[in-house]
Amino acid sequence: MSDNKIPMFNWRTREQLYARRVVVLDGALDDDNGTLLMTQLMALAAEDAEAGISLWIHSPGGSVPAMLAIRDVMRLVPCEVSTLALGLACSAGQFLLSSGTPGRRFALPHARILMHQGSAGIGGSAVEVEVQADDLRYTVQTVLGLIAADTGQPYDQVFEDSLHDRWFTATQAREYGFIDHIVESFHQVIPERPRLGISA
Repeated sequence: MSDNKIPMFNWRTREQLYARRVVVLDGALDDDNGTLLMTQLMALAAEDAEAGISLWIHSPGGSVPAMLAIRDVMRLVPCEVSTLALGLACSAGQFLLSSGTPGRRFALPHARILMHQGSAGIGGSAVEVEVQADDLRYTVQTVLGLIAADTGQPYDQVFEDSLHDRWFTATQAREYGFIDHIVESFHQVIPERPRLGISA
């Protein structure tokens, strides 16, 4: 039995969605697909600075540096970036979901969202451990501060809630501030096609 599964979500499908100004985080976030998402967002914004972009998320989480960089790009580009939780938005996925343009953050009705601080392997000499611990504290404070800003929750509340895995239904995610809307209509989450030609 072969483990070489042929991906169903292939480049042809990605290109079709990209043409509709939709980029997708499917699976774990790493340096490769993180860089791809950043460059896609900037390329779409350069192509049309007014038309919105959609980031669809189905992810168990992943790289913290990549998620922070993607958020920076989402804030950098002049167009709105709508986010959508398809089925699973955990950790980095949750962070990017709530980083979308306020009022344009969505989840499908049965999507699940997970918030937690994550973990980092720390080792080495006493000095190295201290440096790594300081960096980890800075990163945690940065991430939780941004989640607090995006959700409207007090920092201390976010910190407390992130100490252990905390799962949210779509309704709970809306109440907490991760999202603004639970999807009810197809047109809520499909970007309009860029207008072509010359208008009168």
